[in-house]
Amino acid sequence: MTIITTPLVASLLALLYLVLSVRVIGARNSERISLGDRGNDILLRRMRVHANFAEYTPLSLLLLLMLELMGGAHWLLYGLGLFLVVGRTVHAYGVGSDPEPMNFRVVGMVLTFVVIGTAALANLVLAINALLIG
Repeated sequence: MTIITTPLVASLLALLYLVLSVRVIGARNSERISLGDRGNDILLRRMRVHANFAEYTPLSLLLLLMLELMGGAHWLLYGLGLFLVVGRTVHAYGVGSDPEPMNFRVVGMVLTFVVIGTAALANLVLAINALLIG
């Protein structure tokens, strides 16, 4: 079995993670803040965008990988992968902007939650089915 969808999605998200990391580093350098945020709103916002990405993306990718390994439907994997990339991107844009366009943040989180919830349920169904059949 060749795994294609998860590496593609993970690679796109890794590139976004690098962009978010560079934005934090840039704010740290320009504000001369090496640790913490010292109450700097720009740095705090960039740190939270980066941290939120780091909090939600790994579990989402793990669920996607497990689904792919268990032979989940290609259309489901592609759809969830697309939702995850779009969701994490629009969330990062929304939270990273000042003033914050709340609709981007909400759409990003909804798409991310759809991926986590759907992938979790699909994995449960496939795992239970495998236990019962074989």
